Amino acid sequence: MKLEHPKKLLIMTTTTYNTQQNIVKELRKIRDQISNEIKDMTFEEERAYLDKLLNDERKSSHNKSIAKSVVGRK
Repeated sequence: MKLEHPKKLLIMTTTTYNTQQNIVKELRKIRDQISNEIKDMTFEEERAYLDKLLNDERKSSHNKSIAKSVVGRK
């Protein structure tokens, strides 16, 4: 059984905690931005806006996966 140095564990835990806090801050920022953009829209406009965001994200993810597969072939 290998034991880790206590200070090393503390640093890893603190880093993980700070990363999680940053993720939460970023998600809240995105939520607030979307909320601000759709606040004066009708339900149908909101739905179209959110559908567009989702479609754009899917295309972006698809393009990234294609790019990775092309780079991996070289």
